[in-house]
Amino acid sequence: MKEAKAKVEVNAGIKANSSPGTIIASDSVHVSSMPRYVTLLFAVVCGMSVANIYFAQPLLDNLSREFAIDYSIIGILITITQIFYALGLLLLVPLGDLLNQRRLIIGQISFSLIALVIVGTASSSTVLFAGMALVGLLAVVTQTLVAFAATMAAPAERGRVVGIVTSGIVIGILLARTISGILTDLAGWRSVYLVSAALMLLMVCALFRVLPNVERGVKSLSYPHLIRSVFLLFSQERILRIRSILALLIFADFSILWTSLVLPLSASPLSLSHTAIGAFGLAGVAGALAAARAGKLADRGYGQRTTGLALILLLISWLLISYIEQSLFALVIGIVLLDLAVQAVHVTNQSMIFALRAEARSRLTAGYMVFYSIGSATGSITSTHIYAHYGWDGVCLLGAVVSALALLFWAMTSRATAAVLK
Repeated sequence: MKEAKAKVEVNAGIKANSSPGTIIASDSVHVSSMPRYVTLLFAVVCGMSVANIYFAQPLLDNLSREFAIDYSIIGILITITQIFYALGLLLLVPLGDLLNQRRLIIGQISFSLIALVIVGTASSSTVLFAGMALVGLLAVVTQTLVAFAATMAAPAERGRVVGIVTSGIVIGILLARTISGILTDLAGWRSVYLVSAALMLLMVCALFRVLPNVERGVKSLSYPHLIRSVFLLFSQERILRIRSILALLIFADFSILWTSLVLPLSASPLSLSHTAIGAFGLAGVAGALAAARAGKLADRGYGQRTTGLALILLLISWLLISYIEQSLFALVIGIVLLDLAVQAVHVTNQSMIFALRAEARSRLTAGYMVFYSIGSATGSITSTHIYAHYGWDGVCLLGAVVSALALLFWAMTSRATAAVLK
């Protein structure tokens, strides 16, 4: 496989390096016709990387028993992972605007191997929690890849490329449950993380051969100033603020469902196996694939309409999900609608914010995704707590309330968003 090459549009002092396949960019690099195989590889690597965060969700009952952690607080494991994911977004992702992204991506994935081995060989809850924290911190390589893909893609195809890569992330999140359940039933929960470590090693080799070098020609920002500029972007870009709050709400909803779903499915009267529980992730994949068109709609200027329709579907999905004991078919349809809605809003959000500042895409991604992580962490710990005290009906009511808040917020800010986009 040869290293990916593309035509480069010169902007703001981009200079060619003497070594083949290397680009020095002071501000932005626009690549025309990003090769499809590179786009798909980005999607696969993103999916595999983010899956590492979510492998634990269908294993919560196993981990609870093995490490003597009470059901009411086992969700803290997911929350810790998301908290460190948020820290990684703030501390690592902005480096993509300053450093060689190829080295940054390969380095992060390499360190992820170590974290996965730590989790897979953990002998105590302390080691388990520490390993999961590292997994969360390093999984932010997905967002570095998304920002890099947006930079490599031509403006006219950016929404499509971001949509494909982001679909890989959502599919990875969902298939994580299926893969985790199957491997656990076959070889125990530890095999999940050890197999993932082996696969990540293969991805390092593939990326080493495929990723182009993009050197930052102007390095005027120090690391502290780089991090500070993430917060400055929030004060300057209204679209970023609005879309970040929407991300917080939709991913809180996403996490409310997927963190707690294993609990009623594994309990009486359903008492499903881990493989069967993980298979519900396949329903979510259908929703994620259906929403891949959202990026194209955003490219055509229909981002606001797509968002509104998706949020309505998100609210409706919780009605179907609430019938879990009466009809697993209704649950599957609800899962498809929920994941379709979340993915559509997420892709639309990213398409809008990437259009704001070409030279700051990694920082825009970092700021936006911090809200994603806050929403995911909040949804995880809240859903398991609600389930322990109010059962599945309480979880569904919580999800519906969050969905309604997201729809209300979108309606209240739609005029302001439209004015900015003009």
